[in-house]
Amino acid sequence: MRRTPRLSPSPLPPVALAAALLGALVAAAGSARAEAPGFVPLFDGRSFAGWNGDFDVWRVEDGGIVAGSPDAAAPRNEFLATDATYGDFELRLEYKLEASAAGNAGVQFRSVRIPNHHEVSGYQADIGPGYFGALYDESRRNKLLAVPAERMVAAALAGGVDGWHAYRIRAEGNRIRLELNGVETVDWTDPDAGIARAGMIALQIHGGMTGTIRYRNIRIRPLGGE
Repeated sequence: MRRTPRLSPSPLPPVALAAALLGALVAAAGSARAEAPGFVPLFDGRSFAGWNGDFDVWRVEDGGIVAGSPDAAAPRNEFLATDATYGDFELRLEYKLEASAAGNAGVQFRSVRIPNHHEVSGYQADIGPGYFGALYDESRRNKLLAVPAERMVAAALAGGVDGWHAYRIRAEGNRIRLELNGVETVDWTDPDAGIARAGMIALQIHGGMTGTIRYRNIRIRPLGGE
């Protein structure tokens, strides 16, 4: 007699199974977007070719850019900047912040160095408790321009993997959008027509921070009339 094979029950209830499938689809979509054409690396994983800054502060480790120490506080803000400038673009990178509660860093864009000073001036995609996913104006208006809701930040940070978080920065005209681990945290239009719409990209370690900030997989795609 031929027996009808018995099907093993799904280990997940229907709702959980649907959620798992949706999560897999989202992850696949995210991977596809990460491999979108047109992106070029800003960092070769080995050297600081194309970058300028205090190389006593910044170092290369495990294919990434690192600053800071768990044994001492950073004495002041420091910035590692690109030699090239960029106008409209989409920038993608990953960061890992391992620091005390006061840890803070960020990614500058459309920025310039202040002459005869260690500071830079321009937009910053912020990193740190109370500032994750926020847009700050460094050494110019000196204020937060857009701050996401706490629940949005919590949801975004939950998407990190092994302490690494994916930042996406898109600048088009006077519109700035920030995305953290696939969650859009800022969509802001600058009302000031006099603000510069081009400048360098720069990585920050904030003064007073005890710990390390790491950046990797830094790539950019210029935008031209999309």
